[in-house]
Order: sequence, then C-alpha cells, then structure tokens
Amino acid sequence: QVQLVESGGGSVQAGGSLRLSCTAAGFLYRRNCMGWFRQAPGKEREAVAIIYDRAGSTYYVTSVQGRFTISQDNAKNTYYLQMNSLKPEDTAMYYCAAPKYAPDSSCSWNYWGQGTQVTVSS
Repeated sequence: QVQLVESGGGSVQAGGSLRLSCTAAGFLYRRNCMGWFRQAPGKEREAVAIIYDRAGSTYYVTSVQGRFTISQDNAKNTYYLQMNSLKPEDTAMYYCAAPKYAPDSSCSWNYWGQGTQVTVSS
C-alpha cells in the first residue's frame, strides 16, 4: 500500500525557516518525480517544488525561487522541502505527491500525503 507521510510543519515568524519531510512507503517502482504542493484557503493548489529523478532536475514556482530547496535521501526514501526566508504568503497546507508507475519519464500526481500546515506570521 502506497503511503506518503509529511511532517515538519508549524508556525514561524516571517523570515524564519522550516524543513518539511515526506516519507514514502509501499512504492515498488522507481518514481520519476516527487513534488511538494500547497493550498491556501480560498486558493487553488499549486506546485511549489518538483524533483525529477531521472533528469536530475528541479522545478520551483517563481514565488519561492531562491528561498526553498527540494531534496531527497534515497536511503531513507524521504523527500525534503527546506523553506527559508518564509513570508506570510507562504502560509498554506503543504502536501507531498508522487506519481503512479510509468515506463517512460512522464510524471503525474496520483498519490498524496495528508498534508502539513505551515503558518507564517508577520
């Protein structure tokens, strides 16, 4: 059974840092990608950071470039989102997501964690 479990959320003041973790379990295939998404109240869910395993590349939404870093620890099957210089507009529920099996390098979001809340106060 595929499972994604996030942790590391919390409340911080603007300018502070948090590191989110996402531990993946039950995957019997190599994942082409892993992503962090967020959803603020009244807003659509957006992709914050994606790591493409096969290409070794990353994607960041413009608003977090230079502040957030996505990384992975394959030995621990864990993905991280290091968030620095946090702003009140970063306040949201953060989710990690993983794709279903694909024989090519395509990436889709089929599995989601339960989310971890990040609140940034000014």
